[in-house]
Amino acid sequence: MTSEIVIIGGGVIGLAIAIELKLRGTNVTVLCRDFQAAATHAAAGMLAPDAENITNEAMLSLCWRSRALYPDWTRKLEELTGLNTGYRPCGILAPVFEEAGGRGDEGAGGAGGEKLILSSPSSPSSPAYWLNKEAIHQYQPGLGAEVVGGWWYPEDAQVDNKALAHVLRTAAESIGVELKDGITVEGFLQQQGQVVGVQTNAGIIRAAHYVLASGAWSNELLPLPVVPRKGQMLSVRIPEFAPDLPLKRVLFGQNIYIVPRCDRLIIGATSEDVGFTPNNTPDGIQKLLQAAIRLYPQLKHYPIQEFWWGFRPATPDELPILGTSHCQNLTFATGHYRNGILLTPVTAALIADLILEQKPDPLLADFHYSRFQSQPSTSTPMLTHSANFSNGHHTAISPLPIQDSPLIIAGKTFQSRLMTGTGKYRSIEEMQQSVIASDCQIVTVAVRRVQTKAPGHEGLAEALDWTKIWMLPNTAGCQTAEEAIRVARLGREMAKLLGQEDNNFVKLEVIPDLKYLLPDPIGTLQAAEQLVKEGFAVLPYINADPMLAKRLEEVGCATVMPLASPIGSGQGLKTTANIQIIIENAGIPVVVDAGIGSPSEAAQAMELGADVLLINSAIALSPNPAAMARAMNLATVAGRLAYLAGRMPIKDYASPSSPLTGTITS
Repeated sequence: MTSEIVIIGGGVIGLAIAIELKLRGTNVTVLCRDFQAAATHAAAGMLAPDAENITNEAMLSLCWRSRALYPDWTRKLEELTGLNTGYRPCGILAPVFEEAGGRGDEGAGGAGGEKLILSSPSSPSSPAYWLNKEAIHQYQPGLGAEVVGGWWYPEDAQVDNKALAHVLRTAAESIGVELKDGITVEGFLQQQGQVVGVQTNAGIIRAAHYVLASGAWSNELLPLPVVPRKGQMLSVRIPEFAPDLPLKRVLFGQNIYIVPRCDRLIIGATSEDVGFTPNNTPDGIQKLLQAAIRLYPQLKHYPIQEFWWGFRPATPDELPILGTSHCQNLTFATGHYRNGILLTPVTAALIADLILEQKPDPLLADFHYSRFQSQPSTSTPMLTHSANFSNGHHTAISPLPIQDSPLIIAGKTFQSRLMTGTGKYRSIEEMQQSVIASDCQIVTVAVRRVQTKAPGHEGLAEALDWTKIWMLPNTAGCQTAEEAIRVARLGREMAKLLGQEDNNFVKLEVIPDLKYLLPDPIGTLQAAEQLVKEGFAVLPYINADPMLAKRLEEVGCATVMPLASPIGSGQGLKTTANIQIIIENAGIPVVVDAGIGSPSEAAQAMELGADVLLINSAIALSPNPAAMARAMNLATVAGRLAYLAGRMPIKDYASPSSPLTGTITS
């Protein structure tokens, strides 16, 4: 399936972006795993940047801008659907129990309920009124006796979050946005700094552009610092005997809020760092009720109507992640935490401007994902190193003026495009030196040989620093799919024992041919299908078969690894034509594996457009393995740079390097 823009996430953020893009003339598809699980349902719909006392200047500006959009934005949605969003510019009342920070003293000057216009605690430009004790109890009867005053924020508002979600979904359907429920996105297929598709439980879905708006689940797809923060909530029903609506104001208290809605009061919300642990708990509900009753005592007599919970997407600084990503055609709109409802209209407008008009608002810079990285650049400079083996040191050359996207396999980012192995070395020491000299970040390990402590593999687990090197367990020695599946499971456990708890990688080898060591395509496909179902990131070693490579991609493999020539033969690139076809058709990284014998062959493979090389025998069997490892590293970098730079055209005739005009003549 192909769509112009695919949005991953069907909460209010994803739906609002979809509507904005569709109204501007694009074809949009929204993928949603579970509409009811969205953080939208863990909200109360307060539009309260002033009441929340947001201190970050950029965040406050973003929230104010979004709040200002709400009246026209909700009116247009209501006109489009004929439904009510529940938007009310009602202001928000923030009672206080103690005179803290001089607020009580400031308010005390207003005798007889007089209101004093004062600065908001968060910003001098945000209007707020201090109400003393007499004034606040007159303005909102029924508050707790401990309330000594409070702030009135007249520009804050509220919207019915559930009604808004329904209106957005109805609006999206009515204008032709394609909504696909029950679709779980399992990973991004990336190549050459582009997303070329998303792998889902319904197959691969492709688009020209992608938007990640999956909230608390964003970290399952990419290494973004977004975590779920559970919020428990409840509602109480206002008794029929109650006169009108006894609570007419939104109350924003200390770690509690109460929002009046027609015949009920919404009470929220806890903020719990418990992962995706579901369900309400007695402790959570008890804390909410205690705080709510202290603030508004008469609700202790109201019948409880409903409990629920949801997961808000939190970042380390509690600010959203908005804007461009490491891929040119992937945009981030996630991590809104407590302010998802509030920021919905401005997020939709800013993201649509960025995608369709290439107009990044200056404010987006404050919410770029790179703020969580040590290097602020969104792309990684390709670095080269010189090798000086006379003194044993590597001297760095300055970065070349060319940008390259990082290598991403199954959502994990790597800078090195050279993988190495651990077999065939004459000693553990030679292997250690070679791994260091290669600057590789992924090292493949034969699970069966480590398990049996085969010669050359004793002490392997202790020989390398697995905090710096990613282990790639392989199923070498397995002749059937069943064997390979069993050994892959052992490999995952081995990685955990070495401290890589989240390592689900496996290099899949199914090789019944003991002479030429050619992989079994049928057994490889069977094993890959099962291992993908079990959550493995499968890197299958295959013959250079374009049809098989595509089929393995379709079943969900993280890469394909076509052989250049038979394992350990050193014959070099004997399957160039087929590898070129595989690279051209692939939506996942292509790793050229087996048969490369020299650095020139390594460079040639990278010039074809391969994403990665796996080289073991050529290094281990060299008279000087460490020197060869460094040479292979340089060749990999050189080949990649040559591929990115582009080759000069091949001509049938000569073309002089020096100009023919302006020469000196006799």
